[in-house]
Amino acid sequence: MPDVPTVAEQGFPGYEAVNWYGYLAPAKTPKEIVDRLARDIGRALANPQVVAALNKTGVEPLAMTPEEFGKYIEREYQTWGKVVKDAHIKAE
Repeated sequence: MPDVPTVAEQGFPGYEAVNWYGYLAPAKTPKEIVDRLARDIGRALANPQVVAALNKTGVEPLAMTPEEFGKYIEREYQTWGKVVKDAHIKAE
């Protein structure tokens, strides 16, 4: 769509909105289980065949530690929580 201005060109530089997926466990899951899941998922995402299969579906895999993913979720919550609050969006 060459005639449609980008989000930045419309006055929103740095705008980013992406779909993301991740694995979560219940809050009280023992650390050793969380660490094992993270290690095994990271190992799968290091496999070129897995990455190729995911890329075919439009997914760009990125392995993170549980701590990194927690920080990412918090940043997303802060960003989109503000949008929801400022726009007075209510759950239906």
